[in-house]
Amino acid sequence: MAKAAVEAEMIDEEAIGQICSSNSMAHNLEQCVKLVGQAAAAGAKVLFLPEASDYIGSSAQESLSLAQPVNTSPFVTGLRSAAAQHRLAVHVGIHVPVSVKPVSATPTPNSEPPNSILSSVPSSEGDPASKTTTTTTKLYNRTIYIREDGSLHPDASYDKLHLFDYPDASLRESSTTQAGSHFTLPFDSPVGRLGSLICFDLRFPEAALHLTTTTPSSSSSSSSSSSSSKPSSESESESKPSSFPPAQILLYPSAFTIPTGQAHWESLLRARAIETQSWVLAAAQVGLHNPGSSPRFSYGRSMVVDPWGRVVLSLKGVREKKSAGGGYEVEDGAVGELGVVDVDLGLWEKVREQMPLVRRTDVYPEV
Repeated sequence: MAKAAVEAEMIDEEAIGQICSSNSMAHNLEQCVKLVGQAAAAGAKVLFLPEASDYIGSSAQESLSLAQPVNTSPFVTGLRSAAAQHRLAVHVGIHVPVSVKPVSATPTPNSEPPNSILSSVPSSEGDPASKTTTTTTKLYNRTIYIREDGSLHPDASYDKLHLFDYPDASLRESSTTQAGSHFTLPFDSPVGRLGSLICFDLRFPEAALHLTTTTPSSSSSSSSSSSSSKPSSESESESKPSSFPPAQILLYPSAFTIPTGQAHWESLLRARAIETQSWVLAAAQVGLHNPGSSPRFSYGRSMVVDPWGRVVLSLKGVREKKSAGGGYEVEDGAVGELGVVDVDLGLWEKVREQMPLVRRTDVYPEV
């Protein structure tokens, strides 16, 4: 267990767990259930697990074949049972299958190039056109929140908005993943109000600001909203609701690559914490996911950053091999590592009071 956890075990806290998912859902569940027990024993109230905790496939096709609906997923069922057994809430990243249809865009002379990430939309069962349109299956890269009684929070699921297409790493998430279409509003937890984002969303400060900025009409609100900001129909505006309490804790469950992790992981997490004056929690995948069948390797170094931008917890990750052959290896103890830290919401209030950020929305638009 990380040192920060040992120093504060007598306080009600949150835990952050680090795993190495593979194409074995049973093994991945075993890793997560073990962390649930350890987090509960350490006195944590919530355990935060990485993106894609249910599985990471060795290929795009395998990833599609492994996805199961939330209500029939053995991974979700097993994790819900563990949460209920230990009376511990769990926030975790999974995959969910979705039927999609292609978007046909007719370019015009002055139009922008088509956005490959928005090349498909979910196929509605009630849409007559869907019967005559060719549909395919993609995945939602989703996070869910399991309450301490094992039930799923009905309004806390979030589907990743920004998809990771990174040619240098031979990763093109949009080829198998359907981008989300809306934010999930901040929702209450035993450790504070949570704002859900995922991995590559970290590179877009607009998303973080959207979830953590108090609008004038919401500054007097004392209750936390737990509803989705998705409009009731496609024709309605998806603008920011006029009032909702801001997130106190931003979540970035992730599976960063080694090159991007080395260059940007800590810098981006600290930047999001500083500019939003919020706690930032990032549970990360670590290690080689499917040895012998896929080279995919995740950076690790799960991290917690406070609203002043200080790193208060950092778990282990990968390191360069000292051998002549080069390459990377996982630090001892990185896989399955647990960190526990006290999230002080008083600090969240103090930072915002002592350094108020008054945005010039008369000059630039509100995020």
